[in-house]
Amino acid sequence: MEKIQGGVTAAKGFMAASVGAEIKYKNRKDMAMIFSKTPCVTAGTFTTNVVKAACVQWDQKIVKESEAVHAVVVNSGIANACTGKQGFDACKATAEAVKEVLDVPVDSCLVASTGVIGMQLPIDRLANGVKMMAPKLDDGMDAAHEAACAIMTTDTVPKEVAVTFKLGDKKVTLGGMSKGSGMIHPNMCTMLGFLTTDIAIEKSLLQEALSLVVKDTFNMITVDGDTSTNDTLLIMANGLAGNEVITTKGEAYQTFVDALFFVCEFLAKKMAGDGEGASKLFEAKVVNAKSKEDARILSRAIVASNLSKAAIYGCDANFGRFLCAMGYSGAQFDQNDVELFFESKEGRLQVFDKGTPIVFDEEEATKILGADEVTIFVDMHEGSESATAWGCDLTYDYVKINADYRS
Repeated sequence: MEKIQGGVTAAKGFMAASVGAEIKYKNRKDMAMIFSKTPCVTAGTFTTNVVKAACVQWDQKIVKESEAVHAVVVNSGIANACTGKQGFDACKATAEAVKEVLDVPVDSCLVASTGVIGMQLPIDRLANGVKMMAPKLDDGMDAAHEAACAIMTTDTVPKEVAVTFKLGDKKVTLGGMSKGSGMIHPNMCTMLGFLTTDIAIEKSLLQEALSLVVKDTFNMITVDGDTSTNDTLLIMANGLAGNEVITTKGEAYQTFVDALFFVCEFLAKKMAGDGEGASKLFEAKVVNAKSKEDARILSRAIVASNLSKAAIYGCDANFGRFLCAMGYSGAQFDQNDVELFFESKEGRLQVFDKGTPIVFDEEEATKILGADEVTIFVDMHEGSESATAWGCDLTYDYVKINADYRS
């Protein structure tokens, strides 16, 4: 596998476009489209929040029932959540506009929204945005990058990635973009994510691969403990790589899963590190746990704790906060088996050894915790399973951003 430049247009047959439709913002792009002339098989995972945005419900139906998908249209600024019948009308109007300008079925168009909950989308602007984007569709890297920028809300940087890998003598490409900065917490984490690939694969296996990979990537990030109404991760596969269609879980399937994991982990970490107001990526790695689920629970508890996040922000070597979070996580363990370390590019320092605190150099600890990426490494000494979770520090700016988000 090779990481390459690009995003959602890296794979054969995919194009992207973006436009400023003034959905909510002015003087910036706020709509994006991904399009494949060749019909795609599609899979998706969605928010576990009971309050689901209209676009989530629309996409769940399309992913489940439609044989082929051609397009995804995304808007930022307004979430189209808690919007009743008018919200569904907006989804339908968007898909009908795509049908009109690109001559594809209404049920082959997915939609996604991000932004303020409870505001109605301006349907006329959505439709006009689609009509403006259609002639701009392009398969270049710039088009992909501008689309990644257009879906941002409080994100500070666009998030995109692409890889290539071989299946026999065929080169397969997988690319993606995502957005997410606040209201992020499993399951699924607040986010929009869009993946495109030219692999030929059976639809049910595509769904199985995506659902598998999400568990240890997007479901392992948290910023603020709030699970969104709009979480959506979609993958479109148009088969243009020309590989033999993957219909079983053999070597080709595993190669694809490995590439999919890399792409999803890359995007997930980018979102965690770009949490609202964040200054650091905060990672928790738990090894030698009794079970995989315990390892996931423990690592997520560490990065989700507000006290832990505040300690990371302040470079405070208060390891008790991390142990405390583990203790109330719901996982059962013996604290007398646990070792805990601080890690970053500045070094590695053990601070807790099987029930006993270790006398350590405070200046060294502060230096390690002062890096822009910090890891809390925990060895449970109770099994062989491991998991990693990602979050960010808790800064003053998080409160400032969310205190006036609607305005």
